[in-house]
Amino acid sequence: MVTVERTFTVAQQLEVVVDYLKDFSRAEAWDPGTRFCLRLDDGPVREGSRWRNVSVFKNRETELAYRLVRLEPARLTFVGENKTATSTDDLTFRAVPEGTAITYHAHITFHGLAKLADPFLRGEFERLGDEVSRRMPQVIDAL
Repeated sequence: MVTVERTFTVAQQLEVVVDYLKDFSRAEAWDPGTRFCLRLDDGPVREGSRWRNVSVFKNRETELAYRLVRLEPARLTFVGENKTATSTDDLTFRAVPEGTAITYHAHITFHGLAKLADPFLRGEFERLGDEVSRRMPQVIDAL
């Protein structure tokens, strides 16, 4: 199991931030590993909405089926799964005088033989967390 957490502040108001980030297809803009992310259902984004996410990790392409499991005014939780791993992206938001403080918490649980690689992958996930904490504020502040 790998856990990465970063907290940073953006200049946008909380409602604007949550409205933007609740559509996980926008991960293409703020997640450095995402190659593409396609919404699989229609209508307004809601709990249960689903996406097909293709990412590159350590020069290998991997696909996860994501769903929005929590949609609250100050919290979003997405869970992505494939046979190798379950990835949970939990984002919490807090209004601050400068805009919105975002805490990005990624939790990856490996399954089967992939569990053996867990200690070797921690550093790569930390690097990705650093990239998210740089890229996401740039994207959101440009809205």
